[in-house]
Amino acid sequence: MPLRSLENSSSMSSTFLLSGIPGLEHMHTWISIPLCFIYIVSILGNCTIILIIKTEPSLHEPMYLFLSMLALTDLGLSLCTLPTVLGIFWVGARDIGHDACFAQLFFIHCLSFLESSVLLSMAFDRFVAICRPLHYASILTNTVIGRIGLASLGRSVALIIPLPFMLKRFPYCGSPVLSHSYCLHQEVMKLACADIRANSIYGMFVIVSTVGIDSLLILFSYALILRTVLSIASRAERLKALNTCVSHICAVLLFYTPMIGLSVIHRFGKQTPHLFQVILGFVYLLFPPLMNPIIYSVKTKQIRDRVTHAFCS
Repeated sequence: MPLRSLENSSSMSSTFLLSGIPGLEHMHTWISIPLCFIYIVSILGNCTIILIIKTEPSLHEPMYLFLSMLALTDLGLSLCTLPTVLGIFWVGARDIGHDACFAQLFFIHCLSFLESSVLLSMAFDRFVAICRPLHYASILTNTVIGRIGLASLGRSVALIIPLPFMLKRFPYCGSPVLSHSYCLHQEVMKLACADIRANSIYGMFVIVSTVGIDSLLILFSYALILRTVLSIASRAERLKALNTCVSHICAVLLFYTPMIGLSVIHRFGKQTPHLFQVILGFVYLLFPPLMNPIIYSVKTKQIRDRVTHAFCS
């Protein structure tokens, strides 16, 4: 075989190479210890939330049903990133096949945008509870909640399912190294030896039509909530109403801040240090599943009491 043919065939790869933390490869074994702890706490915490809400009849209310959706989504995010992340840090398993990579990015993006929809649904729940308290039970029935959940899932799947097929049609040559320990659409498409404008435009459309619209609607709902709360005469009642929103506000900030930051950096922050991108990527996918159960367990009395009772028993 001619030398040029050998070079061309060697430049084409059937796998991608995932990255750990650049410059700290010699510390990967030690870094895997806190990462493994984060995954264990995330999985146990979200499973506990789901189990408590399922087994406690008094928690079969709209607020807690939406919380169980959030916990289920966070559990899915933890499970779909765990194999590749710990594989890299434990045994240096960096290779991932194209199809496996496309499947992983589908689940990561689908669950991420589903979480955005669930956070929007929870904002709507708080809006109805504070601004329309007399109609709360009649508006947010179990049927309505089920439809909201199915619509959120349908929107996420419908928007994300084209991405693997759009990436699969590309040839990949040159360096197959990805910047993170898992597959993301914006990272994989940069490795393609083809025109990626269609992918870039569609990716931006998906982000704007999900995260962009959802965050604006959440902001708008809290503006209405704040207006209603300020009209309450009693200071104690105002604080009580706002206190019911604290957990959700923390969850929103924890999810949207790193997600929007990572999206902006991937598209416009070419001069941003690579290490910062990697760390922000870990924060984006690891911390919401870790912190959401803790936040809601601390701030929600019913769940806190059930968790305390379970551990004491």
